[in-house]
Amino acid sequence: AGKTTLLRLLLGQLTPQSGGVRLGTNLQIAYFDQLRERLDEERTVQENVGDGYDTIEAGGKRQHIVGYLQNFLFSAERARTLVRFLSGGERNRVLLAKLFAKPANVIVLDEPTNDLDIETLELLESRLVEFGGTVLLVSHDREFLNNVVSSTIVFEEGEVREYVGGHDDWLRQRAERSSQSPGPVKASNGRRATRQATATTAPGPVDSKEPIGKRRLKYAERIELAELPEQIERLDKQIAELHQAMADPAFYQQPGEAIAREQTRLKEIESRLATAYRRWEELEGLVD
Repeated sequence: AGKTTLLRLLLGQLTPQSGGVRLGTNLQIAYFDQLRERLDEERTVQENVGDGYDTIEAGGKRQHIVGYLQNFLFSAERARTLVRFLSGGERNRVLLAKLFAKPANVIVLDEPTNDLDIETLELLESRLVEFGGTVLLVSHDREFLNNVVSSTIVFEEGEVREYVGGHDDWLRQRAERSSQSPGPVKASNGRRATRQATATTAPGPVDSKEPIGKRRLKYAERIELAELPEQIERLDKQIAELHQAMADPAFYQQPGEAIAREQTRLKEIESRLATAYRRWEELEGLVD
């Protein structure tokens, strides 16, 4: 209880009955839930996201709005469709496109996975993992938390405690603390989150020493896995072509520098091929 109230306190939408809220400087906050109320049914997807402009700046680079929307699975034709004709899943993707088009270093999401289809959920996961700022997140979707967060702040036993990792990491560390170790580092003054369901993410992956088990692949991993067979085939072809060239006696009539350069190139491609095979096996092993 009180998770949304806590977020509204942090956002300044509510005044605390006691105590105070201390915020950092130069904050640029994007609040996902607010965007739900700002979709104009009589404007197109392109107009809603681009506010009437043909180009948009996102991720530090300027691009055409239609090209940007393709990152959110909208074709050029669909980008010109009125919002009132969109499905629920498409509307949610419009909201995500608006969210990540905003110049923000803090993103606040309150139960963002509600009513998301699998495709949009994976897109959201991928975007949050790539986001370079801080995310304040409330969610009851434990798998979603495990996939995207790097820090969980929990109200328990009358204290505020911070744990590295997502929901399952919190459960594991809490069990370890209960059985053999002192409590984890407490959150500093002013840091808040919801019990068991609120987490913050910071850039960079979590260094987990737990063995990797079966799980649903993240959106970016699914794309990577789909592209690996073609990448492996391309590298195999390059290696075969180099071997064929080196089998020709004329190859060794070249200057020594040219021969050494091609031999080095062969070793580099073979190394990349070995890496691609290992990554393919790793991702295949994760698929549940």
